[in-house]
Amino acid sequence: MGLLTPLAIKIGSIPWMPRYLPQIVKCDKVIAAVTRQRYGLLDIAGLPHITVIVRGRRSGVERATALLAAPTDTGWLIAGSYFGGPDMPQWVYNLRATDTVKVRHEGMTSVASVRELDGDERAQAWQTLRATWPNFDLYEKRTDRKIPVFSLVTDKREDRTTDQ
Repeated sequence: MGLLTPLAIKIGSIPWMPRYLPQIVKCDKVIAAVTRQRYGLLDIAGLPHITVIVRGRRSGVERATALLAAPTDTGWLIAGSYFGGPDMPQWVYNLRATDTVKVRHEGMTSVASVRELDGDERAQAWQTLRATWPNFDLYEKRTDRKIPVFSLVTDKREDRTTDQ
């Protein structure tokens, strides 16, 4: 947790925040470009995060998405919350269409298997995610859809490569 994490939690709880997600994503990309991919909004907020690189289910084009993530012993947990907005994030559909993704964290890229969680597994993972980002409770209340939760298990045998 960083110095600005409490401020980030406060901002993340604002009810109209989902409307501005496209602008927030653009701002994050500008910060990343200016800092040569070293920092983004989640870094500034002091929150744990990864970049998931997944092929588009229709286009086949690799897309990178920075996501708040909860670390686990085997990899990461992520949630398709979209600030509790009514629409499902597009990256969720791409994850559902594949078995593996690339995960970038702190300049290192590894391959991870993807599994959407359900039932007790999802409930347990949700508690872990809530401990990382308390606003997940608000997001769940804001939307009628069930927020998907994914486990990304990194292959420890995989050689990790440093990004250039």
